This record gives sequence, C-alpha cells and structure tokens, in this order.
Amino acid sequence: MPDLQREKAHMESHAGLVVGIDEAGRGPWAGPVTAAAAWLNPDHFDWLPDGLDDSKKLSRVKRRRIFADLKDGPHEFAVASAPVSMIDEVGILKSTFWAMREAAQSLRAKLTSLGHGQIDLCLVDGNLTPDLGVPASAIVKGDMLSCSIAAASVIAKETRDHLMVELAGAQDIYGWQRNMGYGTRDHAAALQANGVSPHHRRSFAPIKRLLKG
Repeated sequence: MPDLQREKAHMESHAGLVVGIDEAGRGPWAGPVTAAAAWLNPDHFDWLPDGLDDSKKLSRVKRRRIFADLKDGPHEFAVASAPVSMIDEVGILKSTFWAMREAAQSLRAKLTSLGHGQIDLCLVDGNLTPDLGVPASAIVKGDMLSCSIAAASVIAKETRDHLMVELAGAQDIYGWQRNMGYGTRDHAAALQANGVSPHHRRSFAPIKRLLKG
C-alpha cells in the first residue's frame, strides 16, 4: 500500500485540497482512455479500503472490492473518458491529458459545491505534468507512492473496464470482456476473422496495418 504519511505531508504543505490523478487505457487497440481524479478526505483516513494499491498490482476481485469501498466511503472522485474519435484525431497523449483535465475540473466543481474547499494541488502519475487548470505535480510511479493516485488508478481502471464490457455487449466477438481492448492473441485473431469495429483505434499501428490489408 502507498505511504499514507507521504499523502499527509503533501496535504500539510498546501493550504487547499490535494487530489490524485491517474488514467487507464492508453495502450489498448480499442475503446476510450479514461482518467480519474480522487480526493481522500483527511478526516476519514481510517476509512481507506484495505489493500489500496496501484491497480496493476491488484487482482480483479480485490480491485472491484476496493472500487466499491471507495464509492461508498467519505471520499470524492470524478472520471472522464476521451473517445476513440478524439484519440485518432489528436493522439493518445493529448486525449489522455484532456480526460485528466476534465476529471480534475469536474472534481473541483464537486468539492466546491460540497463545501470542502478549493483544490491546491493535483498529483499526477507519471513524468509529465498536463495543464489541468489547477496546480499539478508529476510523480513517477505515483500509483505506488501516493494513496490518492492509487485510488484514482483503481477508479479509472474499473470505470474503463465497465465501459469495455458495455461496448462488447452480449456478442463479445473481440473478447473485450476479458482483454479490455488490449492487443492480446485472441483479440488479434478476432480482428483477422471479423475486421475492424467502430470502437477500434485506427491510428494505432496494428489496426492501421490491418486496414491497409
């Protein structure tokens, strides 16, 4: 679990609220990229889900349980997804940053309306600092170091997984309910057999090659 003392230190060094930002879905061949912004209420640190960690280190069962705990607890979050059309038009990095900004601004409005105050700092997983409309700082491997970023990583992953299951529908010909749009062997085989769907990222090399035939 990320170090809670590090989270407290960030909060104590800023007058306003400290929020964690992370994304899910930069690498898949299909579906949106989803970002989450998470604020952990400092009055309720005793209500952090047991085992909170980087979403990539959690089993699906544990991740779903932590996500449910975060939704039902005293903490606040917001999510945003950039669609495939945006990814193909402006690229995955700009789309990811757009989703992060949207999530941060949505959470900012939510926290203000609830009377919690203003965001003073966003901790962003990675080595790049996007323009979020509020002060931000990048933290390499932040989802392993910051509790709020870890929470955002779980929220983003679970939200995007749900979106992919919805896109798959009852007839899941590409295996999205299992691979979530990532470039697995079964996904590649399904593409060869069924062609490219409207939800595939045509700007990504494997899909672009397939379209060129």
